[in-house]
Amino acid sequence: KGVAQKLTLKEFEIASKLGPILAKRGLHLVGLDFIGGYLTEINVTSPTCFVEITEQTGHDVAKQWLQNLEKTLK
Repeated sequence: KGVAQKLTLKEFEIASKLGPILAKRGLHLVGLDFIGGYLTEINVTSPTCFVEITEQTGHDVAKQWLQNLEKTLK
């Protein structure tokens, strides 16, 4: 089971730059894996950790994703 951790500033900067690029390519649900502050994987086929993040932080990632998707489709 994974452990949800807050992004470091460096990880946040990488994710913020990649987000718009991935979205333009139609990739709206991806997993970014970091080790030691470095991006090691962009997982577009089976992003995970929704359950782990919700259990460990109380933040319902799946609900947030669906709400944002609904706004986009309106």
